[in-house]
Amino acid sequence: MSAVSSRLPVFPWDKLEPYKKTAVAHPDGIVDLSVGTPVDPVPALIQEALVAAADSPGYPTVWGTEELRDALTGWCERRLGAVDFAHENVLPVVGSKELVAWLPTQLGLGAGDAVAYPRLAYPTYEVGARLCGATPVVYDDPVADLDPAAVKLLWLNSPSNPTGKVLAKDELTRIVAWAREHGILVFSDECYLELGWEADPVSVLHPDVCGGSYEGIVAVHSLSKRSNLAGYRAAFIAGDAAVLGELLQIRKHGGMMTAAPVQAATVAALGDDAHVAEQRERYAARRAALRAALEAHGFRIEHSEASLYLWATRDEPCWDTVAYLAEKGILVAPGDFYGEAGDRFVRVAFTATDERVEAAVKRLG
Repeated sequence: MSAVSSRLPVFPWDKLEPYKKTAVAHPDGIVDLSVGTPVDPVPALIQEALVAAADSPGYPTVWGTEELRDALTGWCERRLGAVDFAHENVLPVVGSKELVAWLPTQLGLGAGDAVAYPRLAYPTYEVGARLCGATPVVYDDPVADLDPAAVKLLWLNSPSNPTGKVLAKDELTRIVAWAREHGILVFSDECYLELGWEADPVSVLHPDVCGGSYEGIVAVHSLSKRSNLAGYRAAFIAGDAAVLGELLQIRKHGGMMTAAPVQAATVAALGDDAHVAEQRERYAARRAALRAALEAHGFRIEHSEASLYLWATRDEPCWDTVAYLAEKGILVAPGDFYGEAGDRFVRVAFTATDERVEAAVKRLG
C-alpha cells in the first residue's frame, strides 16, 4: 500500500505545539491568535433553521435543495454583482478546505500538470496539487511568472490568507483575460470577501471582471467567517456551469453531500445581512485594538487591508517572533507556514474573544 501522506508536507500546525505549551503556562492563560477560528455565537436565526431541519432521516442531494440553490444564486447576484445566475452556476460543498484539497483530483489532474497559487498562500493549495501528483507552482504575478502551457489550474486568493492583500478589479480583469486566452481554469478563493477594512474586495464573478461570462472561472465562498459557521462546514462554489456540472457528477459518485440541516441553515444565513454587519463590527474593534498595540510595540503591519488577520513583522525570523510572543502568553502563526516568503512575518488572527484581545493588548502595552 502506497503511503499517500508521503507526498505531503509536514502538517504545519504540529510544529506550533511547543510554543502553545509556553503560552498556556502564562499566569493569565493563553491568548490564541494563531488558527483564526470563530469564537462568537452562531446567530440565533441560523441555529433555529438548523434545529427546524433536524428531523432529516433521508439522504440529502449533492446539488442541494431548490431553496438552497435559490439562496446561493440570489446571494451571488445581490452581493457579488453576478448577473443572470442560474442553479447550474452554483454547487454546495462540505466546507471550502475539502474543496481546495480535492479539486485537482476531481478535475482529473496529475503528473505533468501544474497547479499555480500565490507565493504566500493557504497551504492546502499545495496539498491539493500533491494529492493528485500534479506539480505545485507559486507566483507573484501569474501573467509574468507562469508558463501557460503547463498550468491547468490557477488559484487566486483575494482577500489573501495570510496577508489580507486585496487584488484590485483591474488586476483581476487582467489575470482572468490572460487565463482565458491560454485555456487555464481559474478558481478564485474569496472566502474573506465580506471582511474588507481598507479596501472593497471584488469577485471574479463581477461583470466588470468577467465581462458577463463565467467561462473558465469559479469563485469559492464560505460561511465559516461571515456567519461563525466553521463548525457547520457550509461553503459553495459558483461560476462556470460546465465545470460545476462535471464536479457535480463526480461528487455524486463520491457522496460529497452537505448535511440537510446545514443546507437549511445556509439558506437562513445567506438571507440575513444583519448578523454579518454585527460580526464585522466585532472584528473591526478587535482589529483596531490589536493593530494599535502591535505597532506601539514595534511591529510593522503590511497589507492587512482585509480578512481576519494582521500580517506583522519585527524584521526577524518568524519563529523568533513566535517564541517572543509565546513568552507573553500570545500564540501566533509563523509566516513560513504560508511559504518561504513569509519567513520574517507572523500572522495574527483577531478572532479571539473581546476579553482575550484585551489581555493581549495589555501584555503588549
